[in-house]
Amino acid sequence: MAVKIRFARRGRSKKALFDIVVADSKSPRDGRFIEKLGLFNPHTDENSLNFERALYWVMVGAQPTDTARSLLSREGVMLKKHLQVGVNKEAITQEVADQRFEEWKTSKLSQQEAEAAAKAKVIADKKAADEAEMKKLREDERKAEEEAKAAAVAEAQAKADAEAKAAKEAQAELDKAKEEEAASASEAKAEEAPAPEAKAEEAPAPEVKAEEAKAPEAKKEALAPEAKAEEEEKKAE
Repeated sequence: MAVKIRFARRGRSKKALFDIVVADSKSPRDGRFIEKLGLFNPHTDENSLNFERALYWVMVGAQPTDTARSLLSREGVMLKKHLQVGVNKEAITQEVADQRFEEWKTSKLSQQEAEAAAKAKVIADKKAADEAEMKKLREDERKAEEEAKAAAVAEAQAKADAEAKAAKEAQAELDKAKEEEAASASEAKAEEAPAPEAKAEEAPAPEVKAEEAKAPEAKKEALAPEAKAEEEEKKAE
């Protein structure tokens, strides 16, 4: 009976899991199997494999599928089989085979650690880059906010200065208009008031007044003889 080591699918369609099984090559893909060797989860790195049973089955002639062979090689099953075949053929001793396998495991462990370290470094670098970018964005936002506030303050100050200047100019114009109005009123008043010289001309001189005062007395003296003559005529009659 031809035996294969292959994957048997189970689980949900978008989160499928695969059992590593030993089955008859003629059985359906997800049908009955002889033995379950482990579990392969394509969504995580947490895979399980019964190393000794997998080695047993490949040693007795079970043929892994390409996908299963890749997994068995990664776990060292195929290398162990190769070394064990060399021991069985007496090409190498068991001690040499075990030593080579341990060297491979050490190398693989170092490689895994290096890969894990590299992966961790990539994650750390990405995190640092994201934090730096976020910090830069926050700093840019802070600067933009400060600039906006400064611009608003400057605009308000400019507006206040412009209003103050306009008010000052308006007050200056008002004061100027008042001064001009006061000056015009003063000029008009000055024109209406008689000049001092004209008043002096209109006022009678003292001598003229004295002559006018003597005129009635002279008139009385001139009329006195006439009145006296009339009285004498009346008496003669």
